[in-house]
Amino acid sequence: MTTTTARPARTSRSAVQDLAYIAVFAALIIVLAFVAIPVGAAGVPIVLQNAAVILAGLVLGGRRGFLATALFLGLGLIGLPVLAGGRTTLAALAGPTVGYLAGYLVSAAVAGYLAYRARPGRRGEQILWFSLAGVVGVLLQYAFGALGLVWRAGMELSEAIIAQGAFILPGIAKIAVMIIIALGIHAAFPDLLARRN
Repeated sequence: MTTTTARPARTSRSAVQDLAYIAVFAALIIVLAFVAIPVGAAGVPIVLQNAAVILAGLVLGGRRGFLATALFLGLGLIGLPVLAGGRTTLAALAGPTVGYLAGYLVSAAVAGYLAYRARPGRRGEQILWFSLAGVVGVLLQYAFGALGLVWRAGMELSEAIIAQGAFILPGIAKIAVMIIIALGIHAAFPDLLARRN
């Protein structure tokens, strides 16, 4: 009888923790929208927001990272200025950055899935998986971003891919920092990785 009572309480606590993590990371992603540097011919800014999306996946795992990203984009759909430059998701859907929005969702899920292949307490394994997850996540964002430029900006695919060139070095630097932050968080809270999601 005691076991039956304890299990729902633990499940309920886990659900509340998940909601809190998702909300906190959605807020972090939104806050980092205010750090943006315009660059390139297409007018797509260098932002920390895309790195925060990958950080959400690295820290929370695929499912929760995806949900945090979906929450932040959903808030933009109802008119909140959650994107770089104070734009809403709704406004961005008609612009050249639409591909990045789709890339945000996919990259958070994939980066989180890959990062959570690492086992708790295995530092070397975590560094390997987190590095792979970060690189794959950012490449997915660039790939979706290029497709969005083809669709909305009328670029040829080759032009859209070349337009991503200005973002590669800053992107690598940002992701390296996010990987270090994520590894630090998992070192402080090893139970996060133990909860596969």
